Amino acid sequence: MNILITGCKGQLGTEIHKIASTDTLHNWHFTDVDTLDICNAQAVENYFETNKIQVCINCAAYTAVDKAEDEPDLALKINAKAPQILAQTCKKHEALLVHVSTDYVFNGNGTSPYQESEPVAPQSVYGSTKAEGERLIRESGCNYFIVRTAWLYSATGKNFVKTMLMLADTRDEINVVCDQKGTPTWAYDLAEMLIHLVNQNGLNPVHETFHFTNEGIITWYDFTVAIMEIAGKTCKVNPITTDQYPAKAHRPAYSVLDKTKIKNYTNRTIPFWRDSLVKCIEELRLKLKEQA
Repeated sequence: MNILITGCKGQLGTEIHKIASTDTLHNWHFTDVDTLDICNAQAVENYFETNKIQVCINCAAYTAVDKAEDEPDLALKINAKAPQILAQTCKKHEALLVHVSTDYVFNGNGTSPYQESEPVAPQSVYGSTKAEGERLIRESGCNYFIVRTAWLYSATGKNFVKTMLMLADTRDEINVVCDQKGTPTWAYDLAEMLIHLVNQNGLNPVHETFHFTNEGIITWYDFTVAIMEIAGKTCKVNPITTDQYPAKAHRPAYSVLDKTKIKNYTNRTIPFWRDSLVKCIEELRLKLKEQA
């Protein structure tokens, strides 16, 4: 199949590129904003037509949660209008769209893992624009997988793990919220699952929404303590509450996603969050050695 990856320079796109580098099954087309503007419908149409695209995995997104409160139009353009263009183009070319969404589409007030069928109720501009992107994809009539994830991190780009490690090298102690529960997701594990979904489904008609994160339920405080332990850092981690760490955008208190549906659909085991964190930190160690 001819597979288009948008947003290839981000965390998820980078991990897909790693996996695709050893793949001989498909023809991979990696693009980012400098090579394909997915907000430009004609440019997207031309790319699909020229390269006979059969699958599009959309890794492009506006993910600056707090900044989105000040840039709602830009967030909407990237998180909703661009996916709509991709969906409409996929519909025209009978292609499959694989789109990545977020736990922020829910209100975060739950006490049990969110299932795919539960109503969305975003509490931030970022969450609202991602929910709108989902709606527009479904309304387009294209074949799609929408995969919601949470707490994404990797050895590439800006993310929570890399930020905590950087702070650990410059501070004796840090404060991290202990009353927001969720599950981290290693971008490599998500990349593997997305590619598996494509391979399993092929070009068959599909209209499915899934949840995918690593296994386990923790707080940001728990996650940070584990990061320090695994990386061998001595920085002290202090637990604080959300109201002690004011942020412009609302953060969900509970954003655990139920993964039963995707596990049943793919018959795959999902790695536990700490096991994947160990692998990511080891990758970061190797990167530092190479740069030294």
